[in-house]
Amino acid sequence: MMPLRKQAGAFVLGLLCTQAAFAADVVGGQRIYNQYCIGCHGPGGNSALPNAPHFSRGERLMQPDMMLLGSIKSGKMMMPSFNGVLRDQEILDVIAYLRTLQR
Repeated sequence: MMPLRKQAGAFVLGLLCTQAAFAADVVGGQRIYNQYCIGCHGPGGNSALPNAPHFSRGERLMQPDMMLLGSIKSGKMMMPSFNGVLRDQEILDVIAYLRTLQR
């Protein structure tokens, strides 16, 4: 039987290796953004509506991915919830795409 410390290390290593399998797909994120987000957040992340963040300026993008994921899933102010519409991985793909828009 492996000591508890080694078991914990193996578990953490397993999690790190698993995360690599979920690398974001920026191209897929752009496709999803163009389908669901561009109407309000605009082409290239230049907001089309008042109070919608300008992603091209990096607005809201200083938040960690998991916080953004939660906001997108639950909706915020005028933005509808995407829970049940997009899978978590698809939302993370959109977030990865948003991070490419910063100038």
